[in-house]
Amino acid sequence: MFVYAKTTPDFPVQDKPIRTIVIDAGHGGSDPGARGKYSVEKDIALAVALKLGKIVEDAMPDVKVVYTRKTDRFDDVRRKAAIANEAEGDLFISIHCNSAAPLSRVVGHTTRTYRNKKGKKYTKRVPIYEKIPNPAKGTETYIWATAKNNAKAEALRNSSVIVFDANSEETQQLMNATDPETLIMLNTLKNVYFDQSLRLSGLVEDEFTKVGRISRGARQRNEKGILVLHATAMPSVLVELGFISNPEEEDYLNSKNGQDEMAQCIYRAVKRYKDQLEKVYNNAEAVRRAAHEQAAATHAQAPAPQPAQNIPATVSTKTELPASGPQAADGDTHYKVQLMTTEKVHARGSSLFSKLNGTIEREDVKQGSQKLHKYIWGSFRTEAEANAAVYKARQNGFKDAFVVTYRNGERVD
Repeated sequence: MFVYAKTTPDFPVQDKPIRTIVIDAGHGGSDPGARGKYSVEKDIALAVALKLGKIVEDAMPDVKVVYTRKTDRFDDVRRKAAIANEAEGDLFISIHCNSAAPLSRVVGHTTRTYRNKKGKKYTKRVPIYEKIPNPAKGTETYIWATAKNNAKAEALRNSSVIVFDANSEETQQLMNATDPETLIMLNTLKNVYFDQSLRLSGLVEDEFTKVGRISRGARQRNEKGILVLHATAMPSVLVELGFISNPEEEDYLNSKNGQDEMAQCIYRAVKRYKDQLEKVYNNAEAVRRAAHEQAAATHAQAPAPQPAQNIPATVSTKTELPASGPQAADGDTHYKVQLMTTEKVHARGSSLFSKLNGTIEREDVKQGSQKLHKYIWGSFRTEAEANAAVYKARQNGFKDAFVVTYRNGERVD
């Protein structure tokens, strides 16, 4: 799923989905990272990070590149995450090298003398071991562990200016951390960022395999997670370039050709990711623009309003749980998520909806003689937000959830 999740007015057209990329060279300064036979991780990570940044700067002049470090300097991982968040990054890439503990092999035997509990001597033939480098090799790209989803959501909450283009007082007022709709947005953005991170990690590994590297796959770290990934309020990946503990890979990681190749692989993955995001974004922009122009044309052709008549209003549907939050203004379009249609009646506070923060509405409709109930969740200002909410709904068991469009307060089917 590729969703551009920033919230701005439909017009004028907002900026590109990828405006700032943050590149992090792992470790640094007093923290050397993993050690090889003759090199350390911090130096390789910095060299590749700088090469990657230069390629992006030259090939993507519309994208700003921010480095967490450009010299041999140590920063705590929390500070690195803060640098990314303060830069309002749209993508975070952390560069590292892997390492595996050496193995032991038997190179001979010797005889040793021992004493039993009674003090009697006996001899025993025992193996002699020597340490050898671990043959583990290949690349890995990590995303944050699902066990750290709450930490990622907290990063989004604390960096609301990154989540929303808060370029107006109205938008800033909407970012109320206690508001249910805001909480829904933060939670669904977390899921969207997870999907985007997973997609990018797969593209990175795909590019490595194209140049003959062994890919160990896109992965999640165990329940401990990777702080610099789940503390950044944006899609984020950590790239393990190879095993510095493997003599063959250590030579490759330190070579100019190897570093150039690795930087190019990551860049090509980023370009594919950026192109895919922009394709989805541009398609959505075209649809919104066409709808805007159609609405403007319809409004221009509408007849002049007639004097009001004293006609009693009628109600054709019944809503058990009224929607909260501001109502759509005339001519406004907003989106909701229909979770399901069923004959069953679910009461307010049903455990069925316990994992969906926000308002659940029930609309009663008749289909012939049969009475059905539609359950509808939330109210979203953009289709991107609604699509993210659909993803969350489906993850929580509502497999048939879909987006419903409302214009001027009326449902558009």
